[in-house]
Amino acid sequence: MELNVPPERVPIETDADGVIRVGGTRVTLETVVAAFDAGATPEEIAQQYPSVALADVYSVIAYYLRHQSEVRAYLVERQQQAAQLREENERRFDPTGVRDRLLSRRG
Repeated sequence: MELNVPPERVPIETDADGVIRVGGTRVTLETVVAAFDAGATPEEIAQQYPSVALADVYSVIAYYLRHQSEVRAYLVERQQQAAQLREENERRFDPTGVRDRLLSRRG
């Protein structure tokens, strides 16, 4: 008997903001990769993010291991975008004294 093995789609999708999400959930590729790089097993990742199926975690990790340079480049780009956005927000909304102003509203 011959086993017919169809190609499987990696369960990742890019949303309108350019963020790659896993398995139709809000969990990002960055989240899964960071957990895996920190030593978490696929089972631990799936347990921590129950909206992501265990099979999807394994599939995403396999994709990451096969395409590390592309995934790393994406992660670096996302970090740069986050830093730029943080700088823009701090320029628009000066965080100096925010804690004091909020605490003064309490009392």
